[in-house]
Amino acid sequence: MNKKELIESIAGAADISKASAEKALNATLAAIADSLKGDDKVTLVGFGTFSVSKREARTGRNPQTGKKIKIPARKVVKFKAGSKLADVVN
Repeated sequence: MNKKELIESIAGAADISKASAEKALNATLAAIADSLKGDDKVTLVGFGTFSVSKREARTGRNPQTGKKIKIPARKVVKFKAGSKLADVVN
């Protein structure tokens, strides 16, 4: 499912226009991104939890040349599925 299909699904389920569904989805995604940017956790009970984790700097290898390279430290987004979502998938 892509973003367009998700918007159509939301519009149908909530009985609202596609434009309103798109605004709601964009606002939701922006709110999640803003919270994660501030190193906060976003928990949607039953769905899952988005969190930010720090990945340490490490040494890697360029697969084309075999030469060692330094990979800088960075923050990564993690998602842990909630129990209801896991039950639906399984």
